[in-house]
Amino acid sequence: MSDHSHDHDHHDADIPHVSLKEYLTGFVLAVFLTVVPFWLVMGDVFDSSSTTAIVILAFALVQIVVHMVFFLHMNFHSEGGWNMLALIFTLILVFITLAGSLWVMYNLNVNMMPGMMD
Repeated sequence: MSDHSHDHDHHDADIPHVSLKEYLTGFVLAVFLTVVPFWLVMGDVFDSSSTTAIVILAFALVQIVVHMVFFLHMNFHSEGGWNMLALIFTLILVFITLAGSLWVMYNLNVNMMPGMMD
C-alpha cells in the first residue's frame, strides 16, 4: 500500500501547480481583451471598418494566447514541448484549409460568373 501512495505522489509532480494569482491575472487580461474590442465597435473609434476589423483580430489573437497560457497551461516546456508542437501543426492545417477554401471559392466565382466581377 505504501508503494501505491508513493506512485500517486510521483504522478502529482507532473501536474503544473498554478496559483490563484495566475488565474486572476488571466481572467483580468481576458476581460480587458474582450471589453476593449467591444468599446472599439460600439464607440465607432476608427473611421474605417477594415481598421476596426484588423484591431479586433489582433486582440483576438492575443486573447487566444492568454487563454492557452493562463488557463490551458500550455508552454514550450510542458510534456516536452509536444503540446505546442501539436498546436502549431493544428494551426498550419487550419490555415491550409481556410486558404485553400477561399482560393477555390474565388476561382469558382471568377470562372463561373465572369460578368459579376469588376
